[in-house]
Amino acid sequence: MSEFVLNADVRDTTVKRAKYSRKEGRIPGVFYMHGEKNITIEVEKLSLDPLIYTSKTHVIDLKLKDGTSKKCILRDVQFDPVSDRPIHFDLQGLRENEKVMVEVPVVLSGGTPQGVKDGGVLQHFIHKLRVSCLPKDIPEKIDINVATLAINHFVHVRDLKVANVTVVENLDSPVAGVMPPHIMKEAEVVAPVEEAAKEPEVIGKGKKIEEGEEGAAEGAPKAEAKTASKAEGKEEKKEKK
Repeated sequence: MSEFVLNADVRDTTVKRAKYSRKEGRIPGVFYMHGEKNITIEVEKLSLDPLIYTSKTHVIDLKLKDGTSKKCILRDVQFDPVSDRPIHFDLQGLRENEKVMVEVPVVLSGGTPQGVKDGGVLQHFIHKLRVSCLPKDIPEKIDINVATLAINHFVHVRDLKVANVTVVENLDSPVAGVMPPHIMKEAEVVAPVEEAAKEPEVIGKGKKIEEGEEGAAEGAPKAEAKTASKAEGKEEKKEKK
């Protein structure tokens, strides 16, 4: 692994000084290693960018203005929630004979997988893997050739072989794979709701009286009255005789 030289100044630990550093285009940070006293430092933002925006892991050769040199790795970077600019960083010191836990980028190579040519979709599930190893064995990246991956074929953590490195992840976790094409189900055609059936006509109870029958019905009482008056007239004549 290649080393990255980072020049830094020892800085005052006051909060006010840290604000001034950021305004001047410098980023405050701290170097720490167990068994040693922490060193507060600051660096030019431009010199820190290659360590932040990269797809490789670097061993850093930290050089201070007093001539001190430290081997370390970038452990953490804090960003401003609004501008997304780095505002603080942590460097962890390394010892040659002590293993260290680091995150190593995972890079997919080999061009377009066969499964993608067949209509599948390449998925990259894990972009960084935690590994444990000696500083001299820290890999810049973990390369996975996906050229021969077919649909429904995956590369799991257990499939990775990196010399002198122990991958500290769930062995059954998929790192990358080709998923089958997503087939959209045809939307079910919903039959239009039929118009509500018209309410049946209410048929009135009883027989409808026809016009002729109605007249006959109305005339019946009158006929009975005439017959009764004639009978009464006959009876009166008989009594007079």
